[in-house]
Amino acid sequence: MRRGAGCALAAVLLLATACGSGDGGPPADGPEVLRVLAGSEIKDLEPLLGKAAAEIGVRVRLTYTGTLDGAERVAGGRADGELDATWFSSNRYLSLIDGAPARLSTQTKIMVSPVVLGLKPAKARELGWDKGRVSWSDIAAAAGQGRFSFGMTNPASSNSGFSALVGVAAALSGADGALSAEQARAVTPRLKDFFSAQRLTAGSSGWLADAYARDPDVDGMVNYESVLLGLRDPVTLVYPDDGVVSADYPLTLLASAAEPKRRLYGKLAAWLRTPAVQREIVTGTHRRPITPGVAPDPRSGAAQLIELPFPNRRGTADELIATYLDRVRVPAEARFVLDTSGSMRGDRIDALRQALVALTGADTSASGTFSRFRGRESVTMIPFNDRPGTPVPFTVPERDPAGALARIKEFAEGLQANGGTAIYDSLAAAYDRPVPPGHYGSIVLMTDGENTDGSDYAAFESRYRALPEDRRRTPTFVVLFGESDDGEMRRIAALTGGAVFDARSTSLSGAFKEIRGYQ
Repeated sequence: MRRGAGCALAAVLLLATACGSGDGGPPADGPEVLRVLAGSEIKDLEPLLGKAAAEIGVRVRLTYTGTLDGAERVAGGRADGELDATWFSSNRYLSLIDGAPARLSTQTKIMVSPVVLGLKPAKARELGWDKGRVSWSDIAAAAGQGRFSFGMTNPASSNSGFSALVGVAAALSGADGALSAEQARAVTPRLKDFFSAQRLTAGSSGWLADAYARDPDVDGMVNYESVLLGLRDPVTLVYPDDGVVSADYPLTLLASAAEPKRRLYGKLAAWLRTPAVQREIVTGTHRRPITPGVAPDPRSGAAQLIELPFPNRRGTADELIATYLDRVRVPAEARFVLDTSGSMRGDRIDALRQALVALTGADTSASGTFSRFRGRESVTMIPFNDRPGTPVPFTVPERDPAGALARIKEFAEGLQANGGTAIYDSLAAAYDRPVPPGHYGSIVLMTDGENTDGSDYAAFESRYRALPEDRRRTPTFVVLFGESDDGEMRRIAALTGGAVFDARSTSLSGAFKEIRGYQ
């Protein structure tokens, strides 16, 4: 089963909009700059936001973050003084965190996109879902019978996956009020049937779409309507008649924002809701307008959306995510090909140890908790220097994972650095091992330098292309660190359908945590 390819979306990156400084860098902070903490879904609005400087005198600086990391940053007060506003696809999870509502001020909904199922037209016709009424219960039953396959983002990393998980659980439970933990537990067996048909996962909705486009064997996706409408190859959109969970993209002022920034926020929020800008949002992103009188994309569903109930307690939401990861989803099979050459001595090997230990539960933040190694997951560590080391396998049980996590921690703390760097022989050794049936396979390659021993990239490419198709479906997620060869590492990611995560400007722990959203 192929993992969805993806880029490093959860790392905090400063990106300029089109109204940035002349040298291409982010606009300097100043009285005309609104500093916004945003989800990666907002990135497609950068060209539009660039017009705000010329039209209303507001320059927007976007800082991208993962949903859970961003929610914790705001709720913990770490955004105060550094940022003026947030712009996530939804504030639902954020609002459940103790203390978070007090950190927020005015919220302005900008656009709407429901999370729905998109299927290849032939599959939709085969199932009879191209017309007539379809419920989430119908979809779950067909999934459990193996009648179709789909991709969906990781609910612990992406709002589209979280919204889909909540929506399916609420619909299957028949909840007519806030979804309770008891109701979610009651439908766990049916959720397991539904997610048995999942074949792709990813840390973001955009990268899921890219992975789906590359994999002809997957029948569809659960994703934002806007993403599905933007696919190169059209899909049939299925709107379950028992309801959906929609993103409403609230541009939200932080309570700590200074008065000049509040005025910028007001100007930007009002401008974004003007009919002209709303029409640009519809044509450029396929999202539904929030302003009355502006026509949506004609391909959007005509029926009025029924919004499914959402949990009103954080504990319920967190338990639902944990259930998905530990009991419901297809389990992961992750291989870590780890550079332990001599150049890793000192701080670098310490950073590698800490990054791996964090994945055993040492990171107690919400995002850290969900990124640790999960129940039913197979983990194989392959340290290397001038030759591949002996693979060390671990299996995390569904219940009581403490023992397995302790053994992984012990392995990580025992890593030592010496010798040369045989990148390609070691990566080939990881591909020599078949992925167990019924698992998502992925490889993480971390190196701090260039290849000095063994075969070269050309030899690896030739060997990779000769592999059986099922092994070539395993992507490699490359972590740039130290003096990694940027060009060759990106070639590995492109060849295998993986992604590059740059730990040179952030941290190794942060990069590893990001990757977990794609495994």
